[in-house]
Amino acid sequence: MIDYEFLRVIWWVLVGVLLIGFAVSDGFDLGVGALLTLVGKTDADRRVMINTIGPHWDGNQVWFITAGGAIFAAWPMIYATAFSGFYLALALTLIALWMRPLGFDYRGKIANKKWRAGWDWALFAGGIIPSLIFGVAFGNLFLGVPFSLDDTLKSSYDGGFFGLLMPFALLSGLVSVAMLLNHGSSWLQLKTDGELRRRARAVSVVLSVATAVLFALAGLYLAFGVDGYVITSVVDTQATSNPLTKTVEVVPGAWMNNYATYPWMIVAPLLGIGSAIACAFASYRGRCGLAFVSSALTITGIILTAGFSMFPFLMPSSIMPDASLTMWDATSSLLTLQTMFIVACIFVPIVLAYTAYGFWVMRGRIKQADLNKSHAIY
Repeated sequence: MIDYEFLRVIWWVLVGVLLIGFAVSDGFDLGVGALLTLVGKTDADRRVMINTIGPHWDGNQVWFITAGGAIFAAWPMIYATAFSGFYLALALTLIALWMRPLGFDYRGKIANKKWRAGWDWALFAGGIIPSLIFGVAFGNLFLGVPFSLDDTLKSSYDGGFFGLLMPFALLSGLVSVAMLLNHGSSWLQLKTDGELRRRARAVSVVLSVATAVLFALAGLYLAFGVDGYVITSVVDTQATSNPLTKTVEVVPGAWMNNYATYPWMIVAPLLGIGSAIACAFASYRGRCGLAFVSSALTITGIILTAGFSMFPFLMPSSIMPDASLTMWDATSSLLTLQTMFIVACIFVPIVLAYTAYGFWVMRGRIKQADLNKSHAIY
């Protein structure tokens, strides 16, 4: 059987893959919703936009649910601490996400401009709020979360909602918003035509450049303005999880240490910035397929950068650094990780297969002339 250390690394990778899968698949759904009132100038435009994501949005959220379940099973202390400490932020996210199925279902029930405009703004909120909060949450992980652990490993959170709105966290939120809205505009280039597609291309050029600039600024801020965390004791990677058996120091610029230790990690930020610039050029030249792939690679590079920079930390503690949760001391038991690995080997390929099949069946552009046909959903 695979040993404990290697399984911990495997699940760090797998959870990262699930987060990237969620951001790439459900990210364009969130982006299209947030762009509904910007790119869509008429009711017909907005109906086209909604129908581009209608067949996919609920299936795409499988990645979100699976990622949450994987965190709960593989890193239970992360799940418990995050869901208690970030409770209000997560509640706002869920409320915003509820607006999506409600908006999709009820928007077309009444042919009234005010009714539909109201649901358009609900769908906007359902796209923009989660995009912002996800980025702010990642930013706060770099800053450290104000929690502590007692001798029984019970966590106590000593912070509030407005304490999450620090400058670096807000900058991370803007990176997330620009990244996901750009992904939505890249998707619209693939799935629409005419004036709507032209507007999506123009928006994508701006958002691609904004993503590259904001991501670069966040990297500079992280390197020179945010203190990082360093494990200063010997770590037993095979030991039963107990975060209180190590010592941690807070050191300026420490989040950059991994790039000196593992120089190959620099590929991640270069991929994020380079792909964003490539997406801008592809959108400008009308290469919609290349633009969408570049946007997906931008998301991949940005999320990998966050994971590589923090490794092996998962959730540092700002008030009790020694209690910071890492991939070596916050995981479930060896048996749990082994069982989950077997389940993942069976079901992840199935999810990938039916997702790919769904996109293949629903391929092609949606035109305004299609709205009166039977296959127009909304």
